[in-house]
Amino acid sequence: MTPEAASARLAALLAEPGAMAILPAFAAAGEEARIIGGAVRNALIGADIADLDLATTALPQRTIEIAEERGWKAVPTGIEHGTITIVIAGKPYEVTTLREDIATDGRHAEVRFGRDFRGDAARRDFTINAMSMGLDGVLHDYFGGLADLAARRVRFIGDPDARIQEDYLRALRFLRFSATYSDVGLDEAGLAAVVRNRDGLARLSRERVRQEFLKLLMAESALPVIEEAETKGLLSEMLGFPLDVHAFALALGFARNAAVELDAMARLAALAASHTGDSAETWHARLRLSNVEIRTLHRFAQAVHGTESEPRLLRYRFGEDAVAALVLRAAMVIDLIEELDDRLAEARRPAPEFRLSGEDVLLAGVSPGPRVGHLLAETERRWIASGFPDARGDQQAILKAVLAST
Repeated sequence: MTPEAASARLAALLAEPGAMAILPAFAAAGEEARIIGGAVRNALIGADIADLDLATTALPQRTIEIAEERGWKAVPTGIEHGTITIVIAGKPYEVTTLREDIATDGRHAEVRFGRDFRGDAARRDFTINAMSMGLDGVLHDYFGGLADLAARRVRFIGDPDARIQEDYLRALRFLRFSATYSDVGLDEAGLAAVVRNRDGLARLSRERVRQEFLKLLMAESALPVIEEAETKGLLSEMLGFPLDVHAFALALGFARNAAVELDAMARLAALAASHTGDSAETWHARLRLSNVEIRTLHRFAQAVHGTESEPRLLRYRFGEDAVAALVLRAAMVIDLIEELDDRLAEARRPAPEFRLSGEDVLLAGVSPGPRVGHLLAETERRWIASGFPDARGDQQAILKAVLAST
């Protein structure tokens, strides 16, 4: 990026209403606040900014006082770590006191508050996340983050082993951020440090692992990063089963060519292959997936590895998930790859609708009881075998034939 482009993007960030309010308020109170981290990084590359976070020399209680003096709501969301959420016009802004780590165990840190922006930046993970900007619009880049951002490169700050041992989740974040912001593959020194510290991943809560891993699956360059990580067996070891990276690669390629969106569960199903249908307890232990996510995985297991394969039937059974399931079936060479386009066209048609219910069976003169369900199921089976006739009259004719034959 040119210096002019960078300056224009930072000026636009500085003009954000919350920044325009908070930065001068802290300056007027004799403190300094700066926009930090992801907001600065994303502004520089023209990406969307989800959250605008700030760091300040003010202690947490002083941050609360500055906010309340201006009529803003101040919420002590992480006051023990120095974080106060200031709410302005309904929008939250996290403001965190500058700090340094006193002790860490790879999961949690004991911090001490300070007034040194460089020291605060040094405790962050990657160079591209350590930049900051104050009220004067000056970009503070202590570790070469701007150059790394321009080169589309993700590097740890300082010693990669030390950064990872401060919080082992950074090993996964290295993979995820590389898949999102890098065009040059995994930094060699960073990957080597991740491999050396791989045992630390087992110490992480599965909730934190889940969050990073699912974001990794959806990242723009997920495939090359996962491929490289799997040359060391990192992700397979973490999940407890061998990943089918080849099927994952084919699925992403087929989906891209056919304009099919694969969400995180579909991508996980591609990587998990035959393990997609593992028990809910197993998936919960691996990644703390929600019940809804586990049910979605199990639906993919049925649609991809089950006995039913006709596209219209898959659409009837699994709704819009049938489209992604057909991509996965081709990627796993369950279906013929050359037939994928035609099969997708069939699955993209509106789902067949079975219009009959138990009430129709009762109206036909059948007494209430289990037989009603059996007759309805047989009618549905024959309706499917007949090619899903849509007209209610045609479906009633099938019911009549079922009643006549039983």
